[in-house]
Amino acid sequence: MRRALFALTLVPIFLASMAFAGDAEIKAAQTVIDSQLKAFIADDGATAYSFAAPNVKQIFPTVDTFMNMVTNGYAPVRKPQSYSFGRVEQTAPGSIVQQVLIVGPDGKDYEAVYTLQQQPDGSFKITGCSLRASTSVST
Repeated sequence: MRRALFALTLVPIFLASMAFAGDAEIKAAQTVIDSQLKAFIADDGATAYSFAAPNVKQIFPTVDTFMNMVTNGYAPVRKPQSYSFGRVEQTAPGSIVQQVLIVGPDGKDYEAVYTLQQQPDGSFKITGCSLRASTSVST
């Protein structure tokens, strides 16, 4: 009986530690996105590129090719008027999907959905971003 009671008292502690680990990973992923967006705004292509995962760097092997892709295909991400974090999901340990609500340079609302993967060194890198115009943005 005592063992069962002891085990039951450990369950909330275990679940709380799992939640903190998830919260820390989510915060780390959001910091990467925020840092990349700030680098875009500051026209700092090298810093923005540093947050791209190896799969992205394989497709866009230089800062210039990466920045051309972002400038031509992701103007709201490249020069947002404002942005805020929306829904987030940890799809697996070390894998985050983060919605970012953006007001683009044209004043219109957009939704960017970022995918991030934790790297062997523990850092998070952006593996992809999909962007769509939004008529009504909700969190």
